[in-house]
Amino acid sequence: MAAVNRTRKIFLKISNCRRKSSIVSYTKYSTNSVQSNSQYCMNLVRRMDYENFLCTLLLPKATRNSALAIRAFNVELAQIQDMVTEKHIGKMRIQFWKDTMEKIYKGHPPQHPVALAVIEAVQKHNLSKMWFTRLTDARESNLEDRPHTSVKNLEVYCENSVSSVLYLVLEAAGIKDVHADHAASHIGKAVGIVTLLRAAPYLANRRKVYIPNDILIKHNVSHQDIIKGSTAQPVKDVTFELASLANNHLSTAQSFKTKIPKAAFRVFLPSVSCQHYLNKIQRVDFDLFHSSLRERNHLLPIQLLRNAWTRRY
Repeated sequence: MAAVNRTRKIFLKISNCRRKSSIVSYTKYSTNSVQSNSQYCMNLVRRMDYENFLCTLLLPKATRNSALAIRAFNVELAQIQDMVTEKHIGKMRIQFWKDTMEKIYKGHPPQHPVALAVIEAVQKHNLSKMWFTRLTDARESNLEDRPHTSVKNLEVYCENSVSSVLYLVLEAAGIKDVHADHAASHIGKAVGIVTLLRAAPYLANRRKVYIPNDILIKHNVSHQDIIKGSTAQPVKDVTFELASLANNHLSTAQSFKTKIPKAAFRVFLPSVSCQHYLNKIQRVDFDLFHSSLRERNHLLPIQLLRNAWTRRY
């Protein structure tokens, strides 16, 4: 209990840190307005992407606000699918962020706190527009609200949506390393696959199935089996195959540990919760709908701190 209390104090201290504002080229802002944009991003990520929020707090101070801006941009895109009921409205919102990104790279962002935080990060770290574009396009493709046609298609989506965020955070941390990029690619795919598994019960309640069709066909599992929350062996076989694929990606990412810069280890902390889920689902014999899988990992802050201090991911 004492260790948990100490951990909470550390995270509270970190979350209260504020980077001093800098003068950016696109307009003049007071210190309070810059901090307000950063605070907005922090609150958004903490509310909608809590595990990655904790990971971001452990990044170096010079990187933290930029990483929160990147994460907030991703949250804005990710939540569109759940917020709209009509596809054309979702596309309009995606188009807003596409237009916003064009304006950011021309130096004239709209007066939106996430956009203002992102342009500060872009100008401070010279972030690549390509990764933002890939991320936005991937989120737009997901508005089709259909299952992935194949496992390969799922991996491409994870690369474009999750790995792109990691590439941007690496850039914000000043890391340009081919081995770090390779590790980020595999971690992004692992996290994306695990996110799909974690979301499956929630989506099933909404009569939606995103699990790739080819793996369902391979194990003779129907969409109705998933929607009904079946615990039959074929459904467990589907889960096992996807979990094994995610684990293989994590193992491949681990193989670069001796080659990547030390600063990259903290960027890759999102792999911790990913591995935790894979361990849990193995313990429940790959029952995708087991109630224990929905429980929050209250030890995650301690696990993240331990990995940060010992340079592990």
